[in-house]
Amino acid sequence: MSTLLNPEHLLLAFGYAGLFLVVFAETGLLIGFFLPGDSLLFTAGFLASQGVAGLDIRWVIVGCFIAAVVGNATGYTIGRHFGRSLFRRPESLLFKPEHLRRAEAFFEEHGGKAIILAQFIPVIRTFTPVVAGIGALPYQRFALFNVVGAVFWAIGVPLLGFYFGRIIPDADRYILPIVGAIILVSVVPPAVKVWREGGREAVAQSVSRARARRTSGS
Repeated sequence: MSTLLNPEHLLLAFGYAGLFLVVFAETGLLIGFFLPGDSLLFTAGFLASQGVAGLDIRWVIVGCFIAAVVGNATGYTIGRHFGRSLFRRPESLLFKPEHLRRAEAFFEEHGGKAIILAQFIPVIRTFTPVVAGIGALPYQRFALFNVVGAVFWAIGVPLLGFYFGRIIPDADRYILPIVGAIILVSVVPPAVKVWREGGREAVAQSVSRARARRTSGS
């Protein structure tokens, strides 16, 4: 498990196969929401710039693009055919209803472009295609957003890592801090939003209980 969560270790151990499978799993298989998508793509581009692990940036961006497009299409298909039945058990460790609710709220806020924006947000990028399928977003429209999102994420992030490694001298000294920063930027904002929403929900529940007590007392 530690190898799967460490981008450099994963790429050194499994190469292209590990890279493409993780991108597909995180975008298409609901069990992949915990995998290191952003940091993995950046690290793959960086290692390709250094000639490490036999990675070629051309194969990296082509393979990641295909894996992301197919993964998102798989998530859409799961949502279209199985829908909410996967999320009916609140005690489920993997298919938690809260993941679906967060993706739904994100989709409602941003509309079709949520498919593009979600690519850069962990957990949300896994479940937003499912929500699009559940909501019966026309597949032609979904496919357009899917391709555009994959261009920016699955091609753009590896290229960012690749040119970082090419332009900055001794870039390997900075890869761990950069990857750590990417993880923080990816994870912290959604976590803060969830914490705030949880706080508001808790306050709302407390107010409701107080009103109920006053009503029953009167």
